[in-house]
Amino acid sequence: MSDPSADESRIDTRAELLPEEQEAGSADPHAQAEAILAESDERTNAPEETRHDSVQTPDAPEATPGHQAEAAAEAERDS
Repeated sequence: MSDPSADESRIDTRAELLPEEQEAGSADPHAQAEAILAESDERTNAPEETRHDSVQTPDAPEATPGHQAEAAAEAERDS
């Protein structure tokens, strides 16, 4: 089981908005941080179950440079 004070410290640290987040604004940085970290923990703790849900996953076709170049070429052909 995780240490609640460590979790709270982690959330507080993540709740400090990045410059682009400050620019966009956040109604509740603490709740935003909790959601971001919960999702990150889920991907970390169950990578096989969450692998295909994320375009950041190396083996997801959308995450590969070749796929990105292919998609860009296709979009250019279509326009």
